[in-house]
Amino acid sequence: MTSLSALVAGELALSVDPRVVALAATIAARHDGARAVLFYGSCLREATLDGLMLDFYLIVADYRRAYAKRWLAVANRLIPPNVFYVEDRGLVAKYAVLSEEDFNRLSGPETRSVSVWARFAQPARLAWVADEAARKRVVAAVSRAAPTLLAAAGEVPGEEPLDRWRRAFALTYSAELRAERQMRAASVVDLDPDRYRCFSGPAMAAAKRLGARPGGWARRRIEGKALSALRLAKASLTFAGGADYIAWKINRHAGTDIKLKPWQRRHPLLAAITLLPRLLRSGAIR
Repeated sequence: MTSLSALVAGELALSVDPRVVALAATIAARHDGARAVLFYGSCLREATLDGLMLDFYLIVADYRRAYAKRWLAVANRLIPPNVFYVEDRGLVAKYAVLSEEDFNRLSGPETRSVSVWARFAQPARLAWVADEAARKRVVAAVSRAAPTLLAAAGEVPGEEPLDRWRRAFALTYSAELRAERQMRAASVVDLDPDRYRCFSGPAMAAAKRLGARPGGWARRRIEGKALSALRLAKASLTFAGGADYIAWKINRHAGTDIKLKPWQRRHPLLAAITLLPRLLRSGAIR
């Protein structure tokens, strides 16, 4: 059986569109101490780039070195990650910033927050890397994500492997403020079932060795949604056009027709705060 780390390393090394590689290099050049740039999300899963917003994670050596403004380093350390907007060669993207230390920690069972390990239990590509040491650290961190996901979801007697993945992702979607429809979690698996079959054996074996305890999802939901709200408010400050992006994402995934007022664009933090109760009441985010 192929080891999980070998599967992860092979998947991360798969080629991507040259425009993605160029955009990853642009992101890395924005911050001192860049170590790696990971491409992930719906644009990767569905092999669609044009007209959509791409998703990246930038991994840095440390936050103080990565930012000229000290408050950004402090914000990234206290409520990771920071999120930024970038345009390059006709593509637009957002990227989240984590230190190597935080990326490894947030990919594993040390945290109840699902944000990182839920995303990197899914396919990703290493679109830019500083050196071989950085590559190895990324592979090691990403290799922790799928076992953490499956361990947290627990086992159900007689459950098929793909159904366990579907249930696990559904649990993580319920632990964040998400604009996507409920069936979105299952579609993550259904878009590439062979990939999840291939990962199932090694990931489930690693999940048993983690020592993580399943359950605790009620607490994860409370903490996760509160943390999502904090991150949303912070992103409205660090993300150029943040309020417009929030409205666009919710409209796209939830089928709503939110139109921002001029004052909301001028004051994105207030916009995020005032939109949130309305979105929760309407079910546009859950």
